[in-house]
Amino acid sequence: MPKTNGSPLIIDCHGHYTTAPKSLEAWRNQQVAGIKDPALKPKVADLKISDDELRETIETNQLRLMKERGSDITIFSPRASFMAHHIGDFEVSSTWAAICNELCFRVSQLFPDHFVPAAMLPQSPGVDPATCIPELVKCVEQFGNVGINLNPDPSGGHWTSPPLTDKAWYPIYEKMVEYDIPAMIHVSTSCNACFHTTGAHYINADTTAVMQLIQGDLFKDFPTLKFIVPHGGGAAPYHWGRYRGLAQELKKPLLKDHLLGNVFFDTCVYHQPGIDLLTKVIPVENILFASEMIGAVRGIDPDTGNYFDDTKRYVQATGNLTDAQRHQVYEGNARRVFSRLDARLKAKGL
Repeated sequence: MPKTNGSPLIIDCHGHYTTAPKSLEAWRNQQVAGIKDPALKPKVADLKISDDELRETIETNQLRLMKERGSDITIFSPRASFMAHHIGDFEVSSTWAAICNELCFRVSQLFPDHFVPAAMLPQSPGVDPATCIPELVKCVEQFGNVGINLNPDPSGGHWTSPPLTDKAWYPIYEKMVEYDIPAMIHVSTSCNACFHTTGAHYINADTTAVMQLIQGDLFKDFPTLKFIVPHGGGAAPYHWGRYRGLAQELKKPLLKDHLLGNVFFDTCVYHQPGIDLLTKVIPVENILFASEMIGAVRGIDPDTGNYFDDTKRYVQATGNLTDAQRHQVYEGNARRVFSRLDARLKAKGL
């Protein structure tokens, strides 16, 4: 149960349901097969997953590790690599998103003290992003979602969509501002052999998103819009001087004014030097704790004997943060960025 003794809540802003029951993947495989042969297309009602199955997948996996590692709350969204927006058409994506979002909502109902849902959107290559609005509205208003995942490349590694600063995205941004929810900018599976999904495509996308936002003036139109760039911001913090210099050449304001009022970075960086760099380069106000545990990197680091994705160890160990700043990273910044989470916690007296 979350703490009440003055120590910070440990809020992990980046969790995915990577351990969902195998029947979900089996249903998805049928759905994909049904694209070519409609006779194979499954009905939504064919997928039956009990509460007991959900409990088992969470208690033996995410919740067990949260307790072992000392985190309290996970913002929980569908498995990113399973979004696979490049497969099928909008109807396929819409059905799949609805199923995955409902499962995360059910997890949040079964474990209300530990999991809070965030939504995937039913994006599809070449389809107007405005078509995602009904699912977004449902997830916020009916499921209590506190954020969304936004895929800047529904094509799966071919980058056929306009940049995030393009007005095609504005209908989603308008809803985000209306509900005061942030978006984590998160791609899905790569179907381009040049880009390994988690090792290249994810990091490419994080870096690309930062540069797109530097090139544009999106936050002049949406001054309260909030984005989280995951995986520590991709290459951006490591090359922060490059991006500061490029912004200068583009006649943009300083990045602290142009970007950092609206863009945040998580701590899904899987070694101590990476967290040390992140916390040295990026202002503490722009860093949110996250682990993406049971995600892309699940093994034990032979250099330390600890899991690579046990990111709390790195945040605790860095010499760049005071205890008050760690409190910001663990709790304060998440509550500021996810205002609906903050309201939920305050309703519980936290």
